Amino acid sequence: MQNFLFILGGLFLLIVGGNWLLKAAVDLSLKLKIPKIVIGMTVVSFATSAPELIVSINAALDGFPDLALGNVVGSNIANLGLVLAITILLSPIDVSKSFYNTDWPVMMLASLLFFFFIYFDGVLEKYEGITMVIFLFLFLVYLLRFQKPAVIDEDDEDDVMMPTYKTALFLGLGGCALWGGSELLINGAVGMATAFGVSERVIAITIVSLGTSIPELAASVIAVIKKEKAISLGNLIGSNIFNLLAVLGITSIITPIRVIDQGLLTNDIFWMLGISFLILPLVFIPKGLRLGWRDGMILVGIYLAFVYVTIG
Repeated sequence: MQNFLFILGGLFLLIVGGNWLLKAAVDLSLKLKIPKIVIGMTVVSFATSAPELIVSINAALDGFPDLALGNVVGSNIANLGLVLAITILLSPIDVSKSFYNTDWPVMMLASLLFFFFIYFDGVLEKYEGITMVIFLFLFLVYLLRFQKPAVIDEDDEDDVMMPTYKTALFLGLGGCALWGGSELLINGAVGMATAFGVSERVIAITIVSLGTSIPELAASVIAVIKKEKAISLGNLIGSNIFNLLAVLGITSIITPIRVIDQGLLTNDIFWMLGISFLILPLVFIPKGLRLGWRDGMILVGIYLAFVYVTIG
């Protein structure tokens, strides 16, 4: 009963936190005159990746490396296979060329960098983590200086700026609510799963990763409802980049991460690479520069197949 209440409380905090964070992100983009996708890929992405960071650091320090790795790999799969799918099932997203010129290539480079660092020796070393964090820093510098909107937004002229103190308040409360909600959800979900004797890697790659992806889901769905689609798409792509480069990078700098369950290298990492790559052709097929409900159905199908194969 306690685990069930943790899950309900976590979901509530995640939804409320996603709404607060979105308000702050939109206001920041207005105040700083920065494209909304940049805000989505920095402020919102970092805040919604905070649960992954906290969970992965704690797991690695406590001697559960598969939980740290599975959490990030599973979250990246869930962000695209479930969160993006639900987002575009609710409303199609029109994409412009900067998405495939910059954002998608960086996500793929981050994924491949992680793959080559860990696949051959099964360890993410400190120097590799430093390399990943440097790569993230260079990407953010480029993003803030040169990036243009990658999504066509609607109704921008209706935006009204809030007082600065209110923006800071929404940003702080939103981030805290997302973190607290994720912690409650993870504790409840892991508690329930452990009672059924599920392995650490399977818990991490499915339940924990799904729990830490709920902030992205909450922020993205609210963004679509409020017609802030740039933040919705930018949040998901940015979150995947942050998960790999910041979460695993920072965690491996603190303590090297060693793979224990080889299923992560023989199964999970290839699902992550595959679904990350698939986003590009889906943007062009069947209708150019657009993600619609058909793409959402494909992504949901892939995610369900991933869960089935992993549990099986």
